[in-house]
Amino acid sequence: MSERRVGPDPLLPWLIFTGLTFFAVILLWYFGLIQRMISGDRTMLSSLIVVLYVASSLHCLWRILAISREGAAAMKTGQQVVQDGADAAAGTGLVARHIRDLVAKAAKQGGRRLDQTLLLRVLADRLRGSNAFGAFASDTLMKLGLLGTIIGFIMMLAPIGGLDPENKAAVRSSMSLMSDGMAVAMYTTLAGLAASILLKIQYSLLDSATAKIFAFAVDLTEVHVVSVLEHRAPAE
Repeated sequence: MSERRVGPDPLLPWLIFTGLTFFAVILLWYFGLIQRMISGDRTMLSSLIVVLYVASSLHCLWRILAISREGAAAMKTGQQVVQDGADAAAGTGLVARHIRDLVAKAAKQGGRRLDQTLLLRVLADRLRGSNAFGAFASDTLMKLGLLGTIIGFIMMLAPIGGLDPENKAAVRSSMSLMSDGMAVAMYTTLAGLAASILLKIQYSLLDSATAKIFAFAVDLTEVHVVSVLEHRAPAE
């Protein structure tokens, strides 16, 4: 167990990825592409997608900080358990709480085989917390982009219905409206897809760190807690 670790802190990869994303945004702003998107999207859906992306990224940061603390607490708990036994799990993290629950369960079931399956499910749910919000947010951003695509095509095709081919002024006006509709469709689709992909990457970092803590907890408890408690029960 001393060779096994929870894994690297997920905060650093998140900061690197977010920094690269921010640098890309600065470049797009410098070349005027973001301003063009804002002015070309009359529905403001692109701006809404950006705002929701920033809010979701802040939620991901909050969860990454929480998982980072849990990883540090799990490592500390693992060192205590390896050195002093399961009764030494006095930390404040979720892994320490899980070990205390195992000790209490072993004490109350009178020497029967200790099955931690249900407790592991509880631990997994506690570790995941609100991580599932990432999938919901990513899917929502993509669908907002597709909604903008539909609205843009409606705006593009609407002027054609009552168009008089002999009226050149009307034709020029219709072409302008069609161009605006196409801009809405393209910009919202691009913003939705980009935001969805970037958000998925962020939450994949979070899910990977969460899974590593859970795997560490399973390894620790199966080797150093469950086996010891089952061996201790007959003697007591």
